[in-house]
Amino acid sequence: MNHKAFEGSYQGEKAVWLQYGPYEAVILPEIGGNLIAFRDNESGYRFLREPAESEMELFKDNPGVHGIPVLFPPNRYEDGKFPWNGQTYQFPVNEEATGNHLHGFLHTIPWTVEEYGTTALESYVTVSVTIDKDHPVYTMLPHTFTFRLRYAVSAAGLSQQVFIRNEGEQAMPCLLAFHTAINAPFAEGSTADDYKLQLTIGKRWELNERMLPTGQHQDLNEDEKLMREEGVNPYFDAMDNHYTAVPQNGRNRMELTDSRLSKTLVYDVGTSYKQWMIWNNNACKEFFCPEPQINLVNAPNVDLPADEIGLFGLAPGEIWEETARIYLK
Repeated sequence: MNHKAFEGSYQGEKAVWLQYGPYEAVILPEIGGNLIAFRDNESGYRFLREPAESEMELFKDNPGVHGIPVLFPPNRYEDGKFPWNGQTYQFPVNEEATGNHLHGFLHTIPWTVEEYGTTALESYVTVSVTIDKDHPVYTMLPHTFTFRLRYAVSAAGLSQQVFIRNEGEQAMPCLLAFHTAINAPFAEGSTADDYKLQLTIGKRWELNERMLPTGQHQDLNEDEKLMREEGVNPYFDAMDNHYTAVPQNGRNRMELTDSRLSKTLVYDVGTSYKQWMIWNNNACKEFFCPEPQINLVNAPNVDLPADEIGLFGLAPGEIWEETARIYLK
């Protein structure tokens, strides 16, 4: 069997490659710790949207729509303001059209490779970033913390372990999402019309013209009800929608079925993620992003119960962990 973990290059960028049986994954530690590729080389499946060689400069300028980017804090914050424990942090307004801050900092900065290797059961890599007073991010988010990601490929697909520890002396916000970009189609010979999407959504959040939640819910339309139940084409409409997450059968997950092949890609994210964003790039028929998200968009500025909107922090020394997995069934 082909079990390997090694440092190499991906489109000219430093990368760690993981191989196990038919599966292959690639992480780019210097570009936000982005798990940029997950493939089944025996079947020719490419599950994540990857940048072409000619797109690498565009990707580096906007590393949020390929692979599995880490959003911390995720999504939009009104006027870049982030109230927390009696203080207000000011993030840069980096989305001019809405006047908001978008997607945080961790997907654009270098991460450190802690280790990589193989066991009889998997090939793995661990990357991390530590924010302290000397780190540029500290000026916007003045907390000391460690964020660690461990990815592994095995016979059971791709696993992701998230570890966040507050290393400081004050409570820190713990708001997170992954802007996971899934190819549909992921198989050669299939078309976008061969695919059905199921997602464990509950209610749709109403968004205003600045793409910020009003605090109200909206009724699901018929296609969204299908998405929650037996499945619907992921490009039934242009989507940039925000939903509550409601686990089904104990799991919070996306399932994407290729009806031509009778293969289903499962993205099981764990029940700590209380919200979903879903974005399909104006129904582009190439990829879409089912984004598991701890918190409601703009949560610190929304007057709703903290538990309802996933607004929570870590006390000094506290740890938050979650696991996710992408696999075929």
